[in-house]
Amino acid sequence: MPGLLLIAHAPLASAMKAVAEHTFPNCAPQLAVLDVSPEMSAEAVEAAARALLDKAGHVEALVLTDVFGATPCNAAMRLQGPHVRVLSGVNVPMLWRSLCYVNEPLADLADRAAQGGLRGIMLNEIPVNPCSKP
Repeated sequence: MPGLLLIAHAPLASAMKAVAEHTFPNCAPQLAVLDVSPEMSAEAVEAAARALLDKAGHVEALVLTDVFGATPCNAAMRLQGPHVRVLSGVNVPMLWRSLCYVNEPLADLADRAAQGGLRGIMLNEIPVNPCSKP
C-alpha cells in the first residue's frame, strides 16, 4: 500500500490533514504532512520529506504538493522515481480520493487522485433570469 505525503506552504499541509481526518478519522497512518515555512530552502524541504518517507516505511508513496514550480513541488520532484510519484495542485477532492484508493497500486492511485482533483473543480455560476434587466 502506498503512503501519502502532502507538502505545501505552511499551514496548508496541516490544515488539509485536519480536513482529511475530519472525513477519514483513521487516515493518520497513510498521510504524512510537511508544512513549508518561508525560510526553508528546497534542499531543506527535500531532506525533511525524505525523513518523513523513511519514517513512514512505505515502499511506495504519492506526494501531493500545492503549486507546480514552487518550493514544495521543486523539492518533491527530487524525490520522484519508480516508487514515488508527485502530483501538484492539491485540493480537498484530490486528497479525499487519494485516501479512498490508497490500497491501489501507485500508478492507479496517482491517476485516481488526479481525476478526483480535476472533477472536484466546478465553476458555479448564478443562473440568469432572462426576464430581468441588466
